[in-house]
Amino acid sequence: MATKASRSAARLMISPAVLLLLGWMIVPLCMTVYFSFLRYNLLQPGTTPFAGWENYYWFVTDPSFKAALVNTLVLVGGVLCITTIGGLGAALLLDKPMFGTGIIRIMVIAPFFVMPTVSALVWKNMFMNPVNGVFGRLAVSLGFDPIDFFGQIPLASITLIVSWMWLPFATLILLTALQSLDQEQLEAAEMDGANWLNRFWFIMLPHLARAITVVILIQTIFLLSIFAEILVTTNGGPGTATTNLTYLIYVSSLLQFDVGMGSAGGVIAIILANIVAIFLMRMIGKNLDA
Repeated sequence: MATKASRSAARLMISPAVLLLLGWMIVPLCMTVYFSFLRYNLLQPGTTPFAGWENYYWFVTDPSFKAALVNTLVLVGGVLCITTIGGLGAALLLDKPMFGTGIIRIMVIAPFFVMPTVSALVWKNMFMNPVNGVFGRLAVSLGFDPIDFFGQIPLASITLIVSWMWLPFATLILLTALQSLDQEQLEAAEMDGANWLNRFWFIMLPHLARAITVVILIQTIFLLSIFAEILVTTNGGPGTATTNLTYLIYVSSLLQFDVGMGSAGGVIAIILANIVAIFLMRMIGKNLDA
């Protein structure tokens, strides 16, 4: 049992790491908020007059803002649906005894360790290229016209690439939770005449509720800031078809050199991300207390 002295010693030992992490987060955040109130353009160095809420107004009223917001929500929702359902199916398959289970599990988890830039480039050039890509060659061999993925269905293509990267994470979490299920419950239900669908719906799925909640919460945090996959494949196009909030902030800050507006966009993105996180915690976070 921990004593008051041991708890105080533990707090003292971890305090340097906590202070370092707080400084690592708070200092950039404060500087972003500060720059968001300045008319700060890199093409006009030395002139940073106070702009008030002007940067926020121009960022929100930008014609690309609405499209970026919608694209962000669609992208996050699409990836969550694919990875949650696909991860659940993959976990159910990997939970079955089969030859080479260890190797198969390693191959399933491997995409999660691929860098986003490398993954996007591989998909863009090896699979989705309408001329030399695998999908294009396959379509031609079957007598169909190849699909220009990043020209005809750009947002769906980005969603597929990101889903491929995050599917192993969902599979790993759900597989771990599935293996912690008491097999005696399943055997008892099977002996009572329950078919596989009933066992899945009334025993497996409730047991996986907390794991599914963790998958959705963690993935949402990272998916709200998707950037590399868009940069190396579509550059936010065609038009604003794949522009999300993160890419719009990048355009404002580094392509238009407007640090003030980009900082305002960053603050807005932080606020929206917290709203989404609070909404998710209210909706599904109760499973963590079950």
